Amino acid sequence: MTVATTGPKIVTVGDIEIGGDRPFALITGPCQLESLDHARMMAEKIAEACASTGTKFIFKASYDKANRSSISTQRGLGMDEGLKILGQIKDEFGCPILTDVHDARQCAPAAEVCDVIQIPAFLCRQTDLLLAAGETGAAINVKKGQFLAPWDMGNVAEKIASTGNERIMLCDRGTSFGYNTLVSDFRGLPTMAATGYPVVFDATHSVQQPGGQGTTSGGQREFAPVLARAAVAVGVSALFIETHQDPDNAPSDGPNMIPVDQMQALIENLAAYDRISKGNMG
Repeated sequence: MTVATTGPKIVTVGDIEIGGDRPFALITGPCQLESLDHARMMAEKIAEACASTGTKFIFKASYDKANRSSISTQRGLGMDEGLKILGQIKDEFGCPILTDVHDARQCAPAAEVCDVIQIPAFLCRQTDLLLAAGETGAAINVKKGQFLAPWDMGNVAEKIASTGNERIMLCDRGTSFGYNTLVSDFRGLPTMAATGYPVVFDATHSVQQPGGQGTTSGGQREFAPVLARAAVAVGVSALFIETHQDPDNAPSDGPNMIPVDQMQALIENLAAYDRISKGNMG
């Protein structure tokens, strides 16, 4: 594992500083893009939920869910339409944008619109994808594969950094633990932070049950706030929490997502934990 020889790195995304003793940033939005009207409605509700604490958010949504459990489940709107919608949300709300890429050819077009490119967990060791993402100069949020040890993420970060781009965030989303089950090992968060790069905790995918419903993944959303509080207590730089106005009828990952009308109370709770945790850093 690569261990930082200097202090923690700060990754700036728009007007948000991520890392060190900065307040946690929130990466949030629906799992899958549904329409411009839906994305606009979600962004408005998220902005309202963040207002009381002044929490800075990065709007997240995927134009393609390329790793669905079954060929019969919805993948999304596609890159062209999806990026057009994400660009409009960025312009209207002034918030940074994050989306996933699944192929090296998608990186440059995605970076023309999005402030953060996300590398899915299953693809975190794909060298060509990591290099193409790094070469865009965008911030990169790379999810730790469910199959990787946290100390293996140093090698992943080195691949991206070899392009000269050190705007890297390392994201934990749980580790495979038997069939259809993930476990969160909170020792992994400071272990990844030892690279010097900001660490993100994905609370909603950490409660996913991969393939747990046969043709779709299950999940236990009631535990997402519990894991989020634990991660903030450890001192993570950012939280990834997907949300939806009607999770039970969402096209993707509904069992994991937090109802958007519960987000303000959750954010206020997490901000209080974060102030205590960051106040003890020194």
